[in-house]
Amino acid sequence: MKNQILLLAFFIIVIASCKEEEKSQDIDHYTIEQFFNNKSVIGGSFSPDEKSLLITSNETGIYNAYELDLATNEMTAMTKSKENSVFGLSYFPNDKRIIYTSDQGGNEISHLFLRDEDGTVSDLTPDSLTKAQFFGWAYDLKSFYYLSNQRDQRYFDLYEVDIQDMGQRLIYQNDDNLDVSGISNDRSFLALTKNITTSRNELFLYDLNDRALTQLSKPGINATFSPQFFSNDNQYLYCLSDELGEFAELVRYNLTTEKEEPVFKTAWDIWYAYDSYLEKYRVIGINEDGKTSVKVIDQQTGEEVAFPAFQNAEVNSVSISRSEKLMRFAVGSSKSPSDLYLFNFETGEHKQLTHSLNPEIKLEGLVDGEVVRFKSYDGVEIPSIFYKPHQASAENKVPALLWVHGGPGGQSRQTYSPLIQYLVNHGYAILAINNRGSSGYGKTFFQMDDQKHGDADLKDCIEGKNWLATLPYIDPGKIGISGGSYGGYMVMAALAFAPEEFAVGVNIFGVTNWLRTLKSIPPYWESFREALYTEMGDPNTADSVRLFNISPLFHASNVTKPLMVLQGANDPRVLQVESDEMVEAVRKNNVPVEYVLFEDEGHGFVKKENQIKGYGQVLTFLDQYLKEQVD
Repeated sequence: MKNQILLLAFFIIVIASCKEEEKSQDIDHYTIEQFFNNKSVIGGSFSPDEKSLLITSNETGIYNAYELDLATNEMTAMTKSKENSVFGLSYFPNDKRIIYTSDQGGNEISHLFLRDEDGTVSDLTPDSLTKAQFFGWAYDLKSFYYLSNQRDQRYFDLYEVDIQDMGQRLIYQNDDNLDVSGISNDRSFLALTKNITTSRNELFLYDLNDRALTQLSKPGINATFSPQFFSNDNQYLYCLSDELGEFAELVRYNLTTEKEEPVFKTAWDIWYAYDSYLEKYRVIGINEDGKTSVKVIDQQTGEEVAFPAFQNAEVNSVSISRSEKLMRFAVGSSKSPSDLYLFNFETGEHKQLTHSLNPEIKLEGLVDGEVVRFKSYDGVEIPSIFYKPHQASAENKVPALLWVHGGPGGQSRQTYSPLIQYLVNHGYAILAINNRGSSGYGKTFFQMDDQKHGDADLKDCIEGKNWLATLPYIDPGKIGISGGSYGGYMVMAALAFAPEEFAVGVNIFGVTNWLRTLKSIPPYWESFREALYTEMGDPNTADSVRLFNISPLFHASNVTKPLMVLQGANDPRVLQVESDEMVEAVRKNNVPVEYVLFEDEGHGFVKKENQIKGYGQVLTFLDQYLKEQVD
């Protein structure tokens, strides 16, 4: 659901149309297997000796933890799971033990695991109903913290684990339905937040010594607060806040006076910020028009660290070693998956560590996403990411898809999607829309869809379709709609409430019955429940009438266009029954419906064999019902 934080300099605009005389290009077409034989590489925690990284990769078809040797670039498997995805989190501070997380088939009940140096694995949070989240190392490196709902499934308490004997103690019992966001290095203070709405929360400071709770944010203001880190001297709490304007900026609170001071702002949301271990460097991530812009600032000189230049790609994340001599950074773009690089602060040298793009695929055959904007029905400007196939021209008109992100408050971003590139490679133009309510474009835009879902946001999507239809290389009669989660809801809303607008729909685990979805949210979302109800409506009140009216399941008889649905059986957010009932209802209309169900996936498909099967069928479906349809 809606993110609460989100990114200097405008990076505009607009690709409104292309010249009619532009000719299509001949390119190689790649199979779904080739696109999903790219490697996904995540993370990069330095080992204590800073000679290797703990990373996560799906090169075997499922995510596992690996050790990446920084001298040889060789990867050694630390885990060899064949059933459930494993995500490596961190080495221990002084040895090669690691902590990783995993759930069961995508059910999101994630546990923390300890892998000893001899390969022995222990579940640190073994209760089957307990969800646990790693919360980082104590500054003295003698313990680590984690959040867990083992005491009460609704609330996350904070625990500390001694790394010598692995004994653990409860630090903070969360009886006030708050979210723990940071702990000071001296273990004196916690940063806590309380969700009020999806676009408003409150910031608190909790004194662990005298058990006193102090509100730092001004009561009643329309703003979000996202604590980032405490200073090493325990004098300041650094936080992201949009209290002073449309976009989130970095501020700090003096823990003695409780006064707020501005630190850093741009024309976009600050996405995240942190200091390196000894505070020599400050890292700031900015959500710059759907693209992450990273600044690493030397705090002794005030100057930015100069990254190497990369053609048509950007640095999107960094991690600095504890010695502050090395930095791992990731580089990617909308047409190339991220690769990891190593940077030496002392020499200024860098080297590439991974090669994620399948060598069978030529980079020049893929397509860069471009930022475009169009005016919606009421004049509101809607930012989007547009992918034009190389083969598209006025003489070779192509079909198109409107692509809707998850959320509701997510964002279509300029990052690599193998599915989008696969479809574009095979001749489909894609408009990844950021309809009103999307993150990253200011808090006013973010709130524009509140209790207007299935109406204002759907009208934005229809205007996106109309914009596509004006392009000389798009076949205006062959425009479909696709999306996942909230995007899947928008697919079904389009087919049910505006049945003649889109030629086909591809619904990937989308909500179809808001009454049931809002009543069945997982218990560990308790701190977010009321905020979600404020945005969407409370299914236990008179809001239920509106929720009924915007739920496509109850209007399935309106659906007349071909539909494809993909669903994970273990999805805790959008239950399988949502898709089951929608498919059954639409089939009664004698409408072509294809249904792909994965028994071992949750809210998002992470196993390559399932991605290949499901997303390969998407192209087959589109070729049959969109590309080849008779005008």
